[in-house]
Amino acid sequence: MLKPLRQGLPPLDPAAVSNAASCALPARYEAVREARRFTRDMLGQWGVDERFDDVCLVVSELVTNALRHAMPGEYGCTEERVASVRLHLMRWDERLVCAVRDPSHETPVPRDSDDFSAESGRGLFLVDSFADGWGWHPLAGPLTGKAVWAMFHVERPA
Repeated sequence: MLKPLRQGLPPLDPAAVSNAASCALPARYEAVREARRFTRDMLGQWGVDERFDDVCLVVSELVTNALRHAMPGEYGCTEERVASVRLHLMRWDERLVCAVRDPSHETPVPRDSDDFSAESGRGLFLVDSFADGWGWHPLAGPLTGKAVWAMFHVERPA
């Protein structure tokens, strides 16, 4: 999962993650609020306050996109359905990555950013604007679907 996160930066050692957390999100509207709350709690525990607003906005957009575009049916809402969307937060010394895993194999495609009056379709444009990098990749092994991730440069812990 970490290989695409390099983007011309020194390689990330999976063993060097200083903090990591994840949460399963239900396939319903409230999941976006739950994702923001989880992110706020984790960033507070990790002392990553300087990018708080940017990270929470991006998490909201990634989770919304996963629910809107990657879940089958009307947000896949059935009571029996297990959570198919998962939020992962990972922190290295100077990088924070948030990744949203969903069951779809569809490529996330940013819509034309010229129409700012549209009520939807600006999610990946906002992710691109507020994160220091973003991308996606298919999952391998027993997991199916993809992970869409965003990376943020953060201050080195004191």
